[in-house]
Amino acid sequence: MSSSRNINFLNKRKLAFIFSGSLFLISLVSFMVKGLNFGIDFTGGSVYEMHYNQSVNLDAMRETLEKQGFGDANIQHFGSSQDVLLRLKPIENITQKQLTDQVLSAANSSQPEAGEIRRVEFVGPQVGEDLVNDGGLALLFSFIAVMIYVSARFEWKLSVGAIAALFHDTIITMGFFSVFGWEFDMTVLSAILALVGYSINDTIVVYDRIRETVRSSRRESIFDITNRALNDTLSRTILTSLTVFLTLLALAFLGGKTIHGFAIAMLIGVVKGTYSSIYIASSLALSLGLQREDLMPAEKDDTIDELP
Repeated sequence: MSSSRNINFLNKRKLAFIFSGSLFLISLVSFMVKGLNFGIDFTGGSVYEMHYNQSVNLDAMRETLEKQGFGDANIQHFGSSQDVLLRLKPIENITQKQLTDQVLSAANSSQPEAGEIRRVEFVGPQVGEDLVNDGGLALLFSFIAVMIYVSARFEWKLSVGAIAALFHDTIITMGFFSVFGWEFDMTVLSAILALVGYSINDTIVVYDRIRETVRSSRRESIFDITNRALNDTLSRTILTSLTVFLTLLALAFLGGKTIHGFAIAMLIGVVKGTYSSIYIASSLALSLGLQREDLMPAEKDDTIDELP
């Protein structure tokens, strides 16, 4: 069933290309100049599990640790409000015992009653380096899998549009973390991997609608058909994205620091994924010269049936 909307999305595709190109370029420059602010998962560091006899005020503990020079400390409740998990990035020119004593002293001074350390772990830089390599390979393999899938399912001009939109969403989402210096850890990498699937799914829905419309309409131009397909799938796109967006918004504000990075990465990615499905993937395919004939099924050769 066709939509009664007639929004001319493609008329703004040049502005969309300029906007996206600017964000993409800013992200690449930031990667080269600032890089990513890798978390303890990737850099290594110390992990402390502490127990208190009362509920722990994390804000007070965080503020005290910052005053003591541990501004990059990652603090969260662990299992209950009386247990705390504290993570620190590597600190040079100090022994592990001295660091442990300083951390415990600062943490205890922020609470009414002193607590105790129940577990101490040290994550070496080699482990972090291995996680960076493994995470990069996981992202690379996910891209390769998507490229194989869209290449087998769609005409090459649509495939290039889909892959370009996927790179667009991933690079710009990571660019936000680089530009603003937000911590990039395993939860954020998990969000990036999830966005690969989310973004390509939305694009495939639009592409399928374009192909269906081409085969049912014999007079419209490919420009008008693409615009109509975008309008027809707009309700589905907005409802799906809005549902996910509201859920992620709740996680970002109420889910705690543990999954804050994941929620922020997903929020940015969902917005960019919805935008790219409308303004990047289809528009780029048209710019590459997509024609009606590219999406029509191959005609059957009737002469084969006449052979003896």
